[in-house]
Amino acid sequence: MTATDSAGQPWAGRTLRANPFAGDDGACQPAMAAALALAEPERLPAVVEALRTTRVLVPVLAHEHPGTDDGGRVREHDPHRFRSGDRSGDAMASAALVSVRTPDGRSAVPVFSSVPALQRWDDGARPVPVEGTRAALAAVGESDSLLVLDPGDPAPVLVPRPAVWAVAKQQPWTPSWADPDLPGVVAAALRGVTELVGVRLERGTGAELRVVLAVRAAVTRPAAQAAVARASQALAADPVVRERVDSVEIVPAAVAGG
Repeated sequence: MTATDSAGQPWAGRTLRANPFAGDDGACQPAMAAALALAEPERLPAVVEALRTTRVLVPVLAHEHPGTDDGGRVREHDPHRFRSGDRSGDAMASAALVSVRTPDGRSAVPVFSSVPALQRWDDGARPVPVEGTRAALAAVGESDSLLVLDPGDPAPVLVPRPAVWAVAKQQPWTPSWADPDLPGVVAAALRGVTELVGVRLERGTGAELRVVLAVRAAVTRPAAQAAVARASQALAADPVVRERVDSVEIVPAAVAGG
C-alpha cells in the first residue's frame, strides 16, 4: 500500500507494509513450545529448527541519558549492556541490543519465546517481536555469534555459533555430535598425532562436542599430555572443524596394547 498525504498525493519513496505481528499475543508459538517440551539431546536441534520458522521476542531496555558535554553534545556511551547470569551488570542498558554472558565467558544475544519468559528475566524490558532468522542475523554481527533462548528460565537454550549461522542463512543445521561426516574429518586432522590409536565423538557436557582420544597405554604421561595438546591445536586449525563445531572438550583415554 502506498501512503498519501491529506491532499491525496503519494509520499515519494514511502510504503506502508502489513505488520506480520499485528495479532501476536506474546504467547509461545506452537512450534517453539513443542521444541521446548522435548528433553535433550532432541531439544536443542528442535529449538534451532523452530527458530527458522517462528518469531522470538528481543528485549529493549530503557537506558539512562549520558548527559551532555560543555558544548551541548551528547556524551559518548556504550551502546551495549552486558547482563550476567546472576543479573549483575553495568548501569547502562542498551536500547538497541542487549548481551548476556554465557558460563564460559562469551557473549550471547538473548531472545525469548514469550512475554512471560521475558518478564521472568527482566520485567522492565519491552518485548519486540522479530523473525528468528532476523535475530540470528543480529547475533552473527556480534563477536561470539551466539543466541540464548529464555535466559531467565531454569533451563535456557544456548544456540551454538554454527546453528546461529545456519538459521541466519535459513539452512538446516546438524549438531556436531550427530554430523556423519565429522568423525572422518577429525580423524584426518589428527592423523599426525602418532600416540593416538583412535578417536570417538560424543555430545559434550561442558562444551558442544566431546572428543575422546584413545592413547596407547605404553605412552608416558608427559608424552600423552603433549599428544593431547597437539591434537587440540590440530582441531583448532582445521577449517571444517572450526566451521561446524562451536566448542570442544578433549578427553584422553588410555587403551591396552599398541
